Amino acid sequence: MDFGNISRRRLLQTSAALTLGSALGVRPAAAADITIGFIYVGSRDDYGYNQAHAQGAAALKKLPGLKVVEEEKVPETDAVDKTMESMINLDGATLLFPTSFGYYNPSVLKMAAKYPKIHFEHCGGLWTDKDPKNAGSYFGYIDEAQYISGIVAGYTTNSGKLGFVAAKPIPQVLRNINAFTLGARLANPKATTQVIFTGDWSMPVKEAEATNSLIDQGVDVLTCHVDGPKTMVENAARRGAFVCGYHVNQSPLAPKAYLTGAEWNWEALYPKFVKMLASGEGIPNFYRGGLKEEIVKVSPYGEAVPAEARKHADEVKAKFIADGFTIFKGPMVDNRGKTVIAAGTAAGQKDPKLEKMDYLVEGVIGATS
Repeated sequence: MDFGNISRRRLLQTSAALTLGSALGVRPAAAADITIGFIYVGSRDDYGYNQAHAQGAAALKKLPGLKVVEEEKVPETDAVDKTMESMINLDGATLLFPTSFGYYNPSVLKMAAKYPKIHFEHCGGLWTDKDPKNAGSYFGYIDEAQYISGIVAGYTTNSGKLGFVAAKPIPQVLRNINAFTLGARLANPKATTQVIFTGDWSMPVKEAEATNSLIDQGVDVLTCHVDGPKTMVENAARRGAFVCGYHVNQSPLAPKAYLTGAEWNWEALYPKFVKMLASGEGIPNFYRGGLKEEIVKVSPYGEAVPAEARKHADEVKAKFIADGFTIFKGPMVDNRGKTVIAAGTAAGQKDPKLEKMDYLVEGVIGATS
């Protein structure tokens, strides 16, 4: 990390300006002309959300003619506005990846309106057709990989009690909790998932407390949806529980406890985006994909995963890749007994209803408020 350059960015006045020329302009551009900026809310080596994106940035650094600039530990405040402006005006960036969910509104929207010739790609799937056309959102159906993790967890648990350490009860998180639980109950119909919400994306102390609390209540397999799973993984392994990872492969942290995990595959997507720009095709404003599109992947199975679990999980994964499997289909009720998907109907991955998910399915112990 160039700490001198970071200080220069921090001191940048918002009135600074630079003639950008025709480096990117609108969507079509030559790859050799592109400087790309990545902004992370946490550390690039957090074994989690930020590291997954940093691995994608590292893949771009291997391509000829590209310059990649990065800044980590940028909070979801006007600090990200200043970072984006400095990357544009000081580094000449014409394509930005502000990766944290909370960067989008108002920061990305504000900067996209101010710099109409710069392209902003935000991770989280928040773009709508009312937003600036030089902004876009991308995200992956990582609930598919969570479903696979759930199958493995359902076979491996001895107590039938699974645990989920989650940040916030927003649709993306609820979708992961529900998919994990549905996968587990496919393997073990009596399995339950107890969820604890910490309240924010990075709360290591609360994540450790939640992990220990779940284990104290008999949970023997845990997973999570927080920025940095390292705390959960290491604490669970120390207590003798198994874990399913998230964001990246955390098996180096707990080789014997790690079962599998739901990973992002930004190393494949970011070069694909650059190729889209170079070809003149352009990046769609709203981009989605799952296991089939290789935007997400499943961690290799750990040594503790039984053969029948591997076989069942691989079969379902093959169906996802062949577009032959739907996670959310009726009859489905929430954990309060209310029907959320009627019998004979299904919500495929592109169904807008899933983007507004506000419930926990039957088998989840916990509440969204």
